[in-house]
Amino acid sequence: MANNTADLDVVDLGDLPNIDADSIQPIDIESLIGTHDPRHAPRILVLYGSLRQRSFSKLASEEASRLLRWYGCEVRTFDPTGLPLPDAADADHPKVQELRELAQWSEGMLWVSPERHGSMTSIMKAQIDWIPLSLGGVRPTQGKTLAVMQVSGGSQSFNTVNQLRILGRWMRMITIPNQSSIPKAFLEFNDDDRMDKSPLYLRLVDVCEELVKFTWLTRGRSAYLTDRYSERVESAEELSHRVNQKSL
Repeated sequence: MANNTADLDVVDLGDLPNIDADSIQPIDIESLIGTHDPRHAPRILVLYGSLRQRSFSKLASEEASRLLRWYGCEVRTFDPTGLPLPDAADADHPKVQELRELAQWSEGMLWVSPERHGSMTSIMKAQIDWIPLSLGGVRPTQGKTLAVMQVSGGSQSFNTVNQLRILGRWMRMITIPNQSSIPKAFLEFNDDDRMDKSPLYLRLVDVCEELVKFTWLTRGRSAYLTDRYSERVESAEELSHRVNQKSL
């Protein structure tokens, strides 16, 4: 995982100038987990969908990453630069391997895409397409939490977050109810590449807080939540076939 960004440092409120210190609250972990649930920092993978030098989806993802770190998460961001188009390279390509390793490492994800021609970008879709539903007997996204966000150059739209939700469902992820859509993103970020205080910023904070809560709530129960009757039946049939075969 050579080219990812590992955000392991503690973020204090000095790094979050738009936060109301009297209103933001740490996650009440004890209200969300059981006695035997894991207690390590939630592992969140952040994907953004642009290669522009000043990418507003990347800036939004960085703003969210700071908040996720304040809430106690370990955050890694995948840089899509150099990722080949799906099927244009083998799965052993270094960038593909990096992305897949991060997907397996993560316990939750945040996807942030620009909206282009009324849809997510091809850069965003390519990253998701390179993450398989099954990898060596392991489902790298199943049962993990997901938050979705979009930025737009024009007026308010929810096309991209709706499409990302469909993909999250297809990847068998637990997509949180809240979401963020930032219209006219060029007006929302200042010359220091930080998001200005606004109702849109408040929604971004809500999304991060909710993603962390749902990750604490579900990760210790992910195996049970994704245990399916149809797969148990199939596994029983495979076992019966193996046990009853006449020769090895």
